[in-house]
Order: sequence, then structure tokens, then C-alpha cells
Amino acid sequence: MTFEDFTNQPEFLEILKEAEKLKNRVFSDIIDEEGNQYVDLVQEGGGVLGIALVGYTYILETAGIRFFHLAGTSAGAINTLVLAGIDSIDRAKSKQVLDVLAKQDLFEFVDGDPSLKKIIQKVIDGTPFKKLLWKLAFNFPRVKKALFVNLGLNPGKAFEIWIEKVLRESPNTITKVSELIEKRGKKYFPAGLKNRLTGQLINDDYAHVHIIAADITTQSKVQFPKMAHLYWGDEMWNISPAKMVRASMSVPFFFTPFEIDNIPDAGKPANNDWIKYTNFHGPIPQKVKFVDGGMISNFPINVFHTKSGNVPRKPTFGVKLSAYRDECSDIDDLGGFIGSMISTMRHDADNEFLIQNPDFQKLICFIDADKDFNWLNFKMSDESKKKLFLLGARKGLEFIRQFNWGDYKKLRAQQLMIQ
Repeated sequence: MTFEDFTNQPEFLEILKEAEKLKNRVFSDIIDEEGNQYVDLVQEGGGVLGIALVGYTYILETAGIRFFHLAGTSAGAINTLVLAGIDSIDRAKSKQVLDVLAKQDLFEFVDGDPSLKKIIQKVIDGTPFKKLLWKLAFNFPRVKKALFVNLGLNPGKAFEIWIEKVLRESPNTITKVSELIEKRGKKYFPAGLKNRLTGQLINDDYAHVHIIAADITTQSKVQFPKMAHLYWGDEMWNISPAKMVRASMSVPFFFTPFEIDNIPDAGKPANNDWIKYTNFHGPIPQKVKFVDGGMISNFPINVFHTKSGNVPRKPTFGVKLSAYRDECSDIDDLGGFIGSMISTMRHDADNEFLIQNPDFQKLICFIDADKDFNWLNFKMSDESKKKLFLLGARKGLEFIRQFNWGDYKKLRAQQLMIQ
């Protein structure tokens, strides 16, 4: 596919025109000399549905919105890291993201045994399980090795190499964590970044990035790069940021868990940082395995929530790939039972935060991509990819059209008074 295959869709061109008309609308109190307005952005996980996230961010950037702090899980972590790493925070970057995505065959990320790849795709395509029994029986040794030895069908190395390449060949040329953090630092902020109401220059030290992963060895929710020193020590500064995303998108059984060996101070009692960040009190493990951060927090909307008692200078926009829970789960068989348990684990913590902070509902865009698309279909057709991108763009326009920064600040102030 090409970049133009996505952007030349007639409906997208109309959406683009409408988004450009919104450049003068107020979305935030933080602006730069070019008139760009800054928000924080949290992106939900959802496999290949992440294509819709690019459509969403493309439209927001067209309306003059830029992303300051960024956070995400799994697919959301992928878009988070690419947006954070490929160029400075004042640049519109979704065009670059879309360009590299258009050129990539997503099925290459399914990098396991070729025979198993075919079976996986048949399952995703909806082939009845009974029709696959003989193929599974014939390939049982491969299945046994993949699931019982490797703990996953696909190594995930092809994906990690791709992200490394995207960051390395970007204008920022990011190859290690130290470069990512440096390029997100104060000296790289755009000229005249200030509060539009007070005229005060923004003096933050960094534009933060949070990538959520699940450490299943110590049963901990992990935020990278904030907690990277626990797992790599001082070497964290030299590792590729792609490893943090690889940890975040390790869908259980589909990808092998991401593993880090030779943990600093292995065998010693948990130090203050381990206790502070993970509440783990046992001996520090020699090695750690990670699975998809969505197992703990698929939509980490709480990461930028301030408890200062003040109305924020800028909103935290959240973009969800999944729909509202408006139907009960079918748990009459083992598959439905397991699926429902996993979904409950994925969403419970995030839903609890939204219940306690109802004002955040005004900040969230629901793309609802999971209604019509399979999140693990890496062999998705080009037409489906285009529809996903268009869906994200359409929902993005709907969201910024209805969002009112002034009304939200009043609502937040009321909420603070109640608390």
C-alpha cells in the first residue's frame, strides 16, 4: 500500500477540510508561537486496530493540536513511541507514521513457524475448530514447542526490528533511551511555549512518555522508561526504546513473552525502588517475563491525572479502540469463560478510575473499532486497513467538534470542589 491509498479516500479529504476549519477553536491553554495547542494523549491497546489511532491523531494534528505527554499500551504504546520519537513535539507527525505503516506488511510480524502461521490465520478468519483438528494433530510437535516451551506462537523479533528501524531512520534518529529522553527535554521545546492566559513560559523538564507493560514474574504493572532502571540498571540508557514497546505488545500465547535476563542485584532483597514502584518485597529475580500491558491496564488514562487540586493547563485526551460495554458476555462455554475473565482483567482498573473521575468521560474518543474488525488479523486486507484509518479520522473529527475546553474546565473545577 501507499500513503495516498489512505489519504486520497474521498471521505477522508472531506474530513480533512473540516478539521482545518477548527484550527482557531480553543482546545488547551498551552500554545506555542506558531499557534499550535498542546494536549496530553493516552492511547488504548488493540492489535492491528491501532491503524485507527493514526487516523485519529492525523485529524487532531490537522486541527493544530500537538501532543505533549504521551502514554499507551500495546498498539497504543506503538503509536505513542513513534509519535514521541520520530520528530520534535511541535511537528505534525501522523503523516510520517502513516507513511511507514503503509509500506509495512503487517503479516510479517507474525514471525513464528510457517505451518502454524497458516493455522493461526484460519482461526482468525473464522474457520470452525473442528475443521482444524487434523492440522493441529499433524502439527502437534510444533504447537507443543511453541506454547509449552516458548510460551508463544511468534517470537515478536520482526516487530522489534521494525520499530528500531523506524526510530533510527526518523529525523530524530533515536537508537537508545537516552536519546529519546534527551529529545523530549526542555531544550527541544518549541519557541514561545506558554500558557495563553498568563503568558508564563512552560518550564517543565520533559514531555513524558509512558509505555505500559505487565511484569508477570513479580506480578507488577510497569511504566517504561520510568521504571526501566529496575530491569536494566544503568544500561537502560543504551537500550533501544523498541524493547519497551515489544514488552508492552506481548499478547499472551500469540507472541512469546518479552524476557529480560541478568536483572541488577538479582537475589538480593528488594531495594527501595522496587518497593516504591512495584510494591514487590521479595528477592529481586534473575530474569523477568513481560506480557501485554493490556492484561493490567489497556487504557492507562490515569497516568497524567493531577491531584494538585487545580484545573489543568491542558486536557488529557484519551482514545479508545473498543466500544462501551453495552452487552453481557456469553460464558456458556470454556472459550467464552476464559475470554470474559481476560476482558475483565484488562479493563477493571481503567474503568474504576473513570467511575471515580466522571469528568474524564468528556475527554475520551470511542472509535469502536472492535465491533467490525478482528484485532489480531495481521493479514487484514488493504480495504479493511483503509476503512480502519477512515474510522479513526471520522471519530477524531466528531470528538474535536464537540469538545469544549471552557466547559470542561468548569466541570473539572466543580469536580474538585466536590472532592
